[in-house]
Amino acid sequence: MPELPEVETIARGLARAITGKTIERASVRLAKMAVAPARVNFKRAVRGERVISVGRRGKYAVIELGSGRRLVVSLRMTGRLIVLERGQAAIPYEHVSLHFTDGTRLAFADSRQFGRMRLVERGEPWDANLGIEPLSGDFTPERFIGMLSGRTTPIKALLLDQRRIAGVGNIYACEALWGARIRPSTPAKALTKPAIRRLHNALVEVLQRSIAMRGTSVDDYVDAQGLQGGFQNALSVYGRAGSRCERCGRAIVRTVLAARGTWWCRTCQR
Repeated sequence: MPELPEVETIARGLARAITGKTIERASVRLAKMAVAPARVNFKRAVRGERVISVGRRGKYAVIELGSGRRLVVSLRMTGRLIVLERGQAAIPYEHVSLHFTDGTRLAFADSRQFGRMRLVERGEPWDANLGIEPLSGDFTPERFIGMLSGRTTPIKALLLDQRRIAGVGNIYACEALWGARIRPSTPAKALTKPAIRRLHNALVEVLQRSIAMRGTSVDDYVDAQGLQGGFQNALSVYGRAGSRCERCGRAIVRTVLAARGTWWCRTCQR
């Protein structure tokens, strides 16, 4: 499932490719993937809209439209947003398409059909339940310490809670905890302030490194041009059960925590 670095990479690619373009029409082949407010027809509503900018909030790509409305896209597990040139054939599982006046189009494809492109009215607080952005200036070590204070939740589960920190998923939670030498099942309140600071630094660092390498392609993720990322070649623990830990040489293990596969080192992460 695309996480913060992957969605950031997609949003940056879309910003370069479609900002300033006008939507001539929309094609919707699977109605449940194009969601509009009550009594609003999605295809009619987006016709004639101009793309003002493209950004990201948590794991959502956000397309700002000239009317003040937004198209908020959740890629979920297998969703893809790919810009195609004039005349290019439909890609597999292309369920929603935004056709621009210059002949290009934005294809929203999803083999498992869990993704959604949602039209959001101007001023609608669609992201009210999302937590802090971990790459923002507001995500300070002190705020992180306060967030963990008194919490009995295992630290990995807390990192995955989108109501607290927006955008972190399984890949980067595992990688950050390894970087900070913290056992994933440790109750959040049991972490010392130095350990929390290490985790804060490790989380920010691994997200930034992944963005620089255009994200992690371990399953279906590709960027807005249909290209894979590169951070899968730099993973330290995620998906590497049985491989040697690059820090201590012991075997990486895979366990299950809060119903999620969790990769870590029993020696380094005490």
